[in-house]
Amino acid sequence: MDIRKFMRSFVYAFQGMIAATKEQNMRFHLISACIVSIAGFFTGLTTMEWIAIVVAIMLVIGAEMINSAIERVVDLATAELHPLAKAAKDIAAGAVLVFAIGSVIIGVLIFFPKWF
Repeated sequence: MDIRKFMRSFVYAFQGMIAATKEQNMRFHLISACIVSIAGFFTGLTTMEWIAIVVAIMLVIGAEMINSAIERVVDLATAELHPLAKAAKDIAAGAVLVFAIGSVIIGVLIFFPKWF
């Protein structure tokens, strides 16, 4: 195994994470994650509740990154408005929405019983 090549892959991955933060939707997800984390800290979540929250956050952020990558690849592949290009972008965005809705449901199930 080439250790330099392996280490460079982490540099590229971090560059990708930084590039993703330039996306408006990613910034929204990151701010939401911070708010939920602060709320969780003050609510006194159990370890299992934290695991659920962290997994939900990571799934949404990961899905948003994949969505952004798909959008950029589609834009690179075609400059014209093609129905398949639109479908690819819409489906990827829909996947993010599914994860986001799921994370909201997880948040409601965890936080509401503790608050009300």
